[in-house]
Amino acid sequence: MELLKNLINVHAPSGEEFRMKEFLLNYVSTQKHRWKVMPEVVFGSEFQDTVMLVFGKPRTAIFAHVDTTGFSVRYANQLVPIGGPEVEEGFDLTGEDTRGPIHCKLLPQESQLFHDFPRGIDRGTSLVFKSNFRLTQEHVQSPYLDNRLGVYNALKVAEKLEDGVIVFTTYEEHGGGSVPFVLRYLEARFQIRNALVSDITWVSEGVLPGKGVAISLRDRNIPRKVFLDKLLKLATKSGISYQLEVEGGGSSDGREIQMSPFPIDWCFIGAAEDYVHSPDERVHLKDIDAMIEMYNYLMKNL
Repeated sequence: MELLKNLINVHAPSGEEFRMKEFLLNYVSTQKHRWKVMPEVVFGSEFQDTVMLVFGKPRTAIFAHVDTTGFSVRYANQLVPIGGPEVEEGFDLTGEDTRGPIHCKLLPQESQLFHDFPRGIDRGTSLVFKSNFRLTQEHVQSPYLDNRLGVYNALKVAEKLEDGVIVFTTYEEHGGGSVPFVLRYLEARFQIRNALVSDITWVSEGVLPGKGVAISLRDRNIPRKVFLDKLLKLATKSGISYQLEVEGGGSSDGREIQMSPFPIDWCFIGAAEDYVHSPDERVHLKDIDAMIEMYNYLMKNL
């Protein structure tokens, strides 16, 4: 879990994914020689802060967004949310501006948000929940398991992957961003037709912790049933524990895949967490193991 802890410590809210890009490039350069297949690493100014790992002859792509929620500093100690973070008085926030490191508290007041940093903070500075990584025999608990766990899953799958593309995307928490131009690249080069969204969902009355990875049949968007039926047949054959999720709200990189002009089928597959978008997100370790195993199986057999 040291890798997950290190991922969580990277300050990369929507719009500032460049730090995560640097982390990923560093990590891949030191680890790829130990993997079953050494990938081609695709990045550059034409892809902004997106990183792609290409293995063998890809048929399926994994999408994992690297950004988190957070807050932007406005005027007079005001804060503006990045994405949809939970807000509660006393949450610890951290960041850095031109005058140095920042550690402060979140102060909601009526319909506005404020910080309590005495000297003030440069306008436009981003703040995120302070890292607080907790590991027990059953759970991991920390801010930003959504979606650092999705990134962690993709990097663990990379160790054994023979054929496929892993795409580390940006801006998912604040309206989407890099998926459309990535899809154009994948279409032109590989004609990818399958996509798995490596992201974290929520615990609900129908999706429980410790019962396996969640395979989402729908959220605000609806994947194509022919593809879901094919995927579920494989998931059942795998013997790996999974749960079926059906929701009417929420979204992911899957939305942009579905809205693209390319005939790419997709499915959201991820562990479920409690206390979503808070400093105390919590995921059962069994569900993380099931998530990694399921992705390994599907990437080999889809």
